[in-house]
Amino acid sequence: MHFDFSDEQNLLRKTSRQFVDEKIMPHIAKWDREGAFDPSVMRALAKSGFMGVCIPQAYGGSGMDYNALAIVCEELERGDNAFRTAVSVHTGLNSMTLLQWGNEAQKQQYLVPQAKGEKIGAFGLTEPNAGSDVVAMEATASDAGDHYILNGQKTWISLSDIADHFIVFAYTNKAKKHHGISAFIVERDFPGFSSKPIKGKLGIRAGNTGEIFFDDMKVPKENLLGQEGEGFKIAMSALDNGRFTVAAGAVGTIMACLEASVAYCNERKTFGKPIGEHQLVQQMIANMEAGLQMSRLLVYRAGALKNAGKRNTRETSLAKWQACDFANKAADDAVQIHGAYGFSDEYPVERYLRNSKAPVIYEGTREIHTIMQAEYVLGYRQDKPLNRMLPAWENNE
Repeated sequence: MHFDFSDEQNLLRKTSRQFVDEKIMPHIAKWDREGAFDPSVMRALAKSGFMGVCIPQAYGGSGMDYNALAIVCEELERGDNAFRTAVSVHTGLNSMTLLQWGNEAQKQQYLVPQAKGEKIGAFGLTEPNAGSDVVAMEATASDAGDHYILNGQKTWISLSDIADHFIVFAYTNKAKKHHGISAFIVERDFPGFSSKPIKGKLGIRAGNTGEIFFDDMKVPKENLLGQEGEGFKIAMSALDNGRFTVAAGAVGTIMACLEASVAYCNERKTFGKPIGEHQLVQQMIANMEAGLQMSRLLVYRAGALKNAGKRNTRETSLAKWQACDFANKAADDAVQIHGAYGFSDEYPVERYLRNSKAPVIYEGTREIHTIMQAEYVLGYRQDKPLNRMLPAWENNE
């Protein structure tokens, strides 16, 4: 395994960083303060090709590898979690799931316009009483001949008021528990669909988050994703992709904290010298650098497995857990380095701290990933190859 970036990947990082510096940085403090999501950024992301960066060219994407997606997520979260989250949900949770599990008709109808950024995709798994415990979901989909009748609600849905398409999960046979969950492709325009935003969030205030509702909503039979009863398996494979993007985004938060802290260390003086010359400040800077390098290695290791078309649940879980914890600690240290100014939105580090908490919770809490890793080591958990894996990146043409 080598860790050299290709010329194409280096150019992608440069382009992504320039996008963030021009489209996000000048406005993010205002958007965050107002709790406003700017849809124009989504259009700009689409125009730049970021919405389908790792989707094969045959389906409207750029055909780059999965570590290219990690690069985009790193740089976007360096600007703000809100826009990395948008790409994570649209590409990682929705489009990559369609690529992995959709039939050809579904890929043409839904994946192609999403990869081009003409339509926006989202993902609905969490419910008010079903988060880490997926089997506790209450949404149901009843067979009604040529369609299903979907009832229920999902919460903490990113892009809830923005997305055109959703992959949602519901019971088709509750008696079978996780073997009775199925996945469906839902359109916003289906009668019976509605959404509302969630306000008062601690962080990611510039992102759109909300609830979606299904009231006797008719879903055509051809919108069943995979087979009946495969929903749990589909959801878990989708989380492998979503968690990968979350981990990569956490690397971006650490980068942002380090950049802001280094600048402040060289600007602020105490006791007659720059604060960067104080050893305890240096310790915090060193810990950020260590977290950055270790997190990046874990992320790109998981990406290498994806590129090879191999199962990566264990590696992605470890990357997500550790990178998000490192990011949360880096943000806390960045505020400490900035002192009283870190407690004010005059500097961005207070936003980094608020934003860094959510990834420690969503797409598998810190506690869930801790248990997963222990069970792998103890031999209680073993992954079997999925019958449908993501295509190896060499074939993404």
